[in-house]
Amino acid sequence: MAKEQPAAAAKTGSRSKKTGSKSLSRLTKDERLELMKLLRRQNPNPKPELHYKNAYELLCAVLLSAQATDASVNKVTEKLFALAPDPEKMVELGEDRIADCIKSIGLWKAKSKNLFNMSRILIESFNSKVPSDFDALVSLPGVGGKTAYVVQNVFFRIPVIAVDTHIFRVCNRTGLCPGKNALEVQKRLPEVIDDIFKLDAHHYILLHGRYICTARSPKCEECVIAHLCKEKKQKVKS
Repeated sequence: MAKEQPAAAAKTGSRSKKTGSKSLSRLTKDERLELMKLLRRQNPNPKPELHYKNAYELLCAVLLSAQATDASVNKVTEKLFALAPDPEKMVELGEDRIADCIKSIGLWKAKSKNLFNMSRILIESFNSKVPSDFDALVSLPGVGGKTAYVVQNVFFRIPVIAVDTHIFRVCNRTGLCPGKNALEVQKRLPEVIDDIFKLDAHHYILLHGRYICTARSPKCEECVIAHLCKEKKQKVKS
């Protein structure tokens, strides 16, 4: 993912004035507003499902969550964080012992190396503190743009929107913000989300995709936004 400051989302306002957010969404402005209101009503106080106690544990957990479920990550971090709740103790633990703690999840070899090196760099370059700056975050081993956005949003409460597979799916199915890939949707999505929803938009859409608008068997009969969904309407027509 290209390195960009979160503020870039705000700068896109000039572009939306030229092209209009309509070209970025299949829903009208009123439909988008209704969709986000309904998702907020469905989860008025959304919380991340990864377990963490501080910014460092959150960063580690999000890094580990790539190609792994939150539930599987929570199982391994319970043991890992008991042994290494901060960068110093993670480095002391060592790459091999980190690997022993997390080997039940996917990509554990690469992740154990990244956790060790990330912790070492946090100590050497950031006084053992997790930075809130996007470029600083993505400079850390194993930390990509999506991970950086999640940490910024969840811990530092910066109104950025990380797009994972769930959000990508919901945005395309509903027509909220169609795109060819997650990066394309991530760049466009802030332009079609009203400012009042941006702080928690990531969780509103993610939780809907995880539990209602699922990949294989979407629960359309339980969906609070089914009447707005372009894919649902298309199926009805056909």
